[in-house]
Amino acid sequence: MAPRAILVLIGACLPLAACEPVAIALLGAGASTAIRYNLDGVAARTFTAPLAAVKDASLAALERMGLTLDSTSRFDTGETLFARAENRDIEVEIEPISKQATRLRVTAKSGSLFYDNATAMELVQQTERLLTAALPAPTPAAAGGSTGGSRVSF
Repeated sequence: MAPRAILVLIGACLPLAACEPVAIALLGAGASTAIRYNLDGVAARTFTAPLAAVKDASLAALERMGLTLDSTSRFDTGETLFARAENRDIEVEIEPISKQATRLRVTAKSGSLFYDNATAMELVQQTERLLTAALPAPTPAAAGGSTGGSRVSF
């Protein structure tokens, strides 16, 4: 009877052995997701505004957040702003898509290896707030509406 009990015990343990690779794979996937979030911390947004307006709002957002502008550089079609905090390096790329559309891409690097998504996203949000306050609201005629007559709704 003892050999039978041992065989049953071994048979019951075999399915459990298959769980270990699955558990390790799931743990590794969770860890890689957390690392990816910290390693590619880039926040980007396209605004319906000219490049000059987005640049002005970005500079005001940097100032509002207490970040120091180090330098600027131009690339093919746009401009890059380099800013700094005590323990962060910020890179803001401003690229025109058209005369009225501009892409903003912010990277906030903390240390030598990790990126800070929260700071990058906050800078984009502050730029959006300042840009919204600075630009006039579209008029109904400019937005495709009419100033009188019949209205059609769907």
